[in-house]
Amino acid sequence: MPAKSKAQQKAAGAALSAKRGDTPKDDLKGPAREMFESMSEDELEAIASTERTSKPDHADDG
Repeated sequence: MPAKSKAQQKAAGAALSAKRGDTPKDDLKGPAREMFESMSEDELEAIASTERTSKPDHADDG
């Protein structure tokens, strides 16, 4: 599942870092914390490794 925006990709990267024990879980906020709690390491890896060149800064929810 590729990231829909740069913000989503960054949140997944932060959550992945916490899943791997590289950063404290308590440092996560908002979407990164939700991703940490609800997604597996493999799912986070898939989102965080998405190509960034054509992604908007934030996903359009409409």
